[in-house]
Amino acid sequence: MEKEQIYSRVIAGTMTWGRWGKQFNQAEISGLVKYCYELGITTFDHADIYGDYTTEEDFGRGFKGSGVDRSSVQFISKCGIQFKTDTRPNRVKHYDYSKNHIIASVERSLKNLKTDYLDMLLLHRPSPLLHPEEVAEAVTKLSRQGKIKQFGVSNFKPSQIKVLETAIPVKSNQVEYSLTSNEMMYKGVLDDCLAHDRCAMSWSPLGSYFRVDDDQVLRIKKLMTNLTEKYNATADQLLLAWVMKHPSKVYPVVGTTTKERLKAAIEAIKIELELQDWFLLLEASKGNEVP
Repeated sequence: MEKEQIYSRVIAGTMTWGRWGKQFNQAEISGLVKYCYELGITTFDHADIYGDYTTEEDFGRGFKGSGVDRSSVQFISKCGIQFKTDTRPNRVKHYDYSKNHIIASVERSLKNLKTDYLDMLLLHRPSPLLHPEEVAEAVTKLSRQGKIKQFGVSNFKPSQIKVLETAIPVKSNQVEYSLTSNEMMYKGVLDDCLAHDRCAMSWSPLGSYFRVDDDQVLRIKKLMTNLTEKYNATADQLLLAWVMKHPSKVYPVVGTTTKERLKAAIEAIKIELELQDWFLLLEASKGNEVP
């Protein structure tokens, strides 16, 4: 049965829009939001920590000036990580999933994003001190108040989700997944998403392909020479097509702020990699044929 598509097939990651990257001003954020929306990228992925807890507020001001209607887009945000930064009185990096912190974090995100609700709230990373019942109390209250529509996690193992689901259903899991970092296929994470109808999302879907030239990337690049010509596509498009071919219907969260690459990402949806080409790329990544 085909899953209902709530989020855009390609999701815009906002981590580098602010202090941690491009440092866009309000007008630049407004323009990029509008450009994404016109392309068909309607889902924006956030986290409270981005920009040392400043990027959501920057985005909120920019979104307000974009002219895009809130009901036609989706906002995802994450909470739980506490950094040592000048914006918070933390003595050590840690995770806080207390009921009060989750509620306060969501309310702060809503204020900063200038919205009444989040389409999806994610717990950013698992904590060894997470209490499922306490998380459930916070999520249930926020859901009843209409402040979050769906609840999920990020970077959780299936066993950790299973524990959390003793108290509250989990609708999604956002993990690192790409051709160069494909361990999630072998650790049961994507199987878990498929088996339990969770929305699977991939952060860093292009992996290390454009960042390093190690043996793994060089093997993939050698193969890409023929494949880009065969599919009349760019390497980044084929990398996204590889990610999206998995039966769990992975949603790539693309971090680029370059308009040309955003457009290319949307066009990658149309690419249907042949079965053997998908496995050839996997073999190049692994350095050996599949078992």
